[in-house]
Amino acid sequence: MRNARTRFGARLAPWGGWAALAGGAVLCAVGWYGMSGERFAERQIPFLASCSIPGAALIIAGAVLVARGDQGLAAARVEELYGLLVAYGGDDAAVGAGGAPEPGGAVAEPKGPDAGPPLTVPGGTLLHRPGCPLVAGRPDARPYGDGPPPAETDAPPPAPCPVCEPDPPHPGPAR
Repeated sequence: MRNARTRFGARLAPWGGWAALAGGAVLCAVGWYGMSGERFAERQIPFLASCSIPGAALIIAGAVLVARGDQGLAAARVEELYGLLVAYGGDDAAVGAGGAPEPGGAVAEPKGPDAGPPLTVPGGTLLHRPGCPLVAGRPDARPYGDGPPPAETDAPPPAPCPVCEPDPPHPGPAR
């Protein structure tokens, strides 16, 4: 029921904004017309106070409602999608790409295109998952730690790729 009210309010806000804009424009026009017929300032003040200032406030409020009306509809849609996700996903939606939890509490190794050790390319400074689009199809990509050691012994270890975000390599035996 809450989603239906939110959606209704989100659809009503732009229409209310347009109505406030129109009402504010009418009030400003009436105030200007009334003030223009008076010669003395003390006789113009009632038109200013009763028409022009409220008209300007209505124009500002209407502009805000029109500008934020689409955001309200988008927020209502996001809330509805979140509700569907929570109702559908349950515990499975909280599990990331690292695998599904096993009954013993351990995390299963991922299967599929990302299975295997992280990859690097000669002269590269990043670690990649095997399914990363930056190393897919490259014949020179090799598992990190394989191949000849780098010429510089004090070179920093490769950083994780910002595209595929691999897990850091498991510490192995020193070579």
